[in-house]
Amino acid sequence: MAIPPDPIGQGSAIWNWHAEAPLTPSVVMRALSAITGCAVVPLGDDGYLPDDAILCDVWAGIGEFPVAIDCYAPPSELAEAVAAAEVAALLRRRILLADDTLIPDRHVLATADGTLRPVHVDVVETDDGEARTNVRPCTGHDAWCRQRVPCQQSRWTPDRVVPGLAA
Repeated sequence: MAIPPDPIGQGSAIWNWHAEAPLTPSVVMRALSAITGCAVVPLGDDGYLPDDAILCDVWAGIGEFPVAIDCYAPPSELAEAVAAAEVAALLRRRILLADDTLIPDRHVLATADGTLRPVHVDVVETDDGEARTNVRPCTGHDAWCRQRVPCQQSRWTPDRVVPGLAA
């Protein structure tokens, strides 16, 4: 099964992911560089930036997915979901990325074997930032998404699983 097509046809200018710990910024940046073939530079680095450089900010938060990863100017020819799946497999960590529904608790989960699937996750605002916990599949039959039309209209339809892209 293939990655659902991007209706806009272009990659995103920003990738915002949340990963399982432990991960350091340097490990995340090396993985991103390996899968994109681009230089990955910490956000705020005032040194020389190659034209195809990806700016990356990695910081620790809380919850089951406490490592926040923001990538600015990723390559447009690489689909975000494919990149997340490959990074998840390379790092052997689960990664959450936003889906196309704009529902705050619905994401796409990239597992440690590179599998992608839509999920729901509890997002709770705390004094230390947002905590993401309690990941569960988006099936369309469960109470948390049965009544949500956007789950049914997403390119990541309930129960969709794209197995082991990067395995």
